[in-house]
Amino acid sequence: MTCLDLTLPTPEENLALDEALLEGDQSGGWQGTLRFWESPRPFVVIGYAGKVSGEVNVTACRKLGVPILRRCSGGGTVLQGPGCLNYALILPLEQAGPLSTITSTNRFVMERHRDLIGSLLGRPVTIEGVTDLVVAGRKFSGNAQRRRQDRILFHGTFLLDFDLERMETLLLLPSRRPEYRGSRTHADFLVRLALIPEEVKRGLREVWGAQEAHCALPSGSVARLVETRYGTEEWNWKR
Repeated sequence: MTCLDLTLPTPEENLALDEALLEGDQSGGWQGTLRFWESPRPFVVIGYAGKVSGEVNVTACRKLGVPILRRCSGGGTVLQGPGCLNYALILPLEQAGPLSTITSTNRFVMERHRDLIGSLLGRPVTIEGVTDLVVAGRKFSGNAQRRRQDRILFHGTFLLDFDLERMETLLLLPSRRPEYRGSRTHADFLVRLALIPEEVKRGLREVWGAQEAHCALPSGSVARLVETRYGTEEWNWKR
């Protein structure tokens, strides 16, 4: 598996790169890609089927100049920015393997990440909801996937040195919440990990057997996706 540690200049480009890697030519014995990135500026990103008006404090975002974008995968609305480490896995799909269904893919990836973070923290980590990673009842990682016929994009976040208070300002309390959350506010529900990014990156590289290597970036696909999707109101505000 190839490891790519790369943050592009804009939020739109970073979302587009995940999808471009999913779309890309993965011939020649390709075994998968693991990417890391961390946005230097805050922005809100909603899931593919999310509704901006029901998830986001639009007035506050506009006042503070925080972009509102939509990703290509499902899941809930999150705030991105410094201290929020993102990863993306692009994995080849074998029809009879552990990635053959949505449920088995969730289990395959999340159990690996649960065990890794538990070992780094030295305390129990659980999987709650569908793909939340939780310590002592509080969430530190949300995840989602998008599937194609021959491969899968599975990506998510780790809250490290992240400003949780800003979530209270920019995000509404989601209308659909996992049972274990109840009515807790973002500040009461979420928790930051006492880990540095390099610890998490190193652990994930070991878990997935990923090696840093030179690879051609799909710059043309990124530009096309920004122009036709991530940089447009039609895509970001469509529901």
